[in-house]
Amino acid sequence: MTDSLLIAIDGPSGSGKSSTSRGVAQRLGLAYLDTGSLYRAAAICFLESGLDVAQTEQIAALVTSAAITPGTDPLHPSTMLDGRDVTAEIREPRVSEKVSVVATNLAVREWLNEQFRTIIADADRRIVVEGRDITTVVAPDADLRVLLVADPAARIARRQAELGGSVNADQVTDQVVRRDRDDATVSQFEEPAEGVELVDSTHMGLDEVIETICGMVPGHA
Repeated sequence: MTDSLLIAIDGPSGSGKSSTSRGVAQRLGLAYLDTGSLYRAAAICFLESGLDVAQTEQIAALVTSAAITPGTDPLHPSTMLDGRDVTAEIREPRVSEKVSVVATNLAVREWLNEQFRTIIADADRRIVVEGRDITTVVAPDADLRVLLVADPAARIARRQAELGGSVNADQVTDQVVRRDRDDATVSQFEEPAEGVELVDSTHMGLDEVIETICGMVPGHA
């Protein structure tokens, strides 16, 4: 194992990025960063501000002045917003419904991307980072870059199972399909860029996906 082992995993909603990335991080003894959790914390900033979705500059100013801090332990991922633990709150449907407001704000994206790069450096580049734009914008020099995909029906079913009875079928479909459509206006996560490995998890179990990705890491085949 080299001193640096940076793994970047992109993919659409419900493709299994988070569970897979945590599993890979645990297997290889790496830190873990769910970049989506920071976008969700930013969405809470927006929801609590009273701002209108059209006030893009004010939203960007609000988010970039906030202290959003993720935990990087794959066994206990957490998210803090201005000293407040929002780990559970960021998964609420009201946050999922509005996260694209901040995710499609280019100033917010640029600022968060810089936060991600800082977290990667602080982890001595021994970290699994998952989200959007990670393989192409945030960490195009990662040791391994993966695009994890699955067909829409599988992604919706997985998200429904993950959320249990907290949301209905229409809300789950909105979270998966509508969010991907919105985010695709500012991020490329549906086709692998050059040098990015494609893994289709539609018919794979979690352990199989983790094993597949670990097998792609130089020296871990």
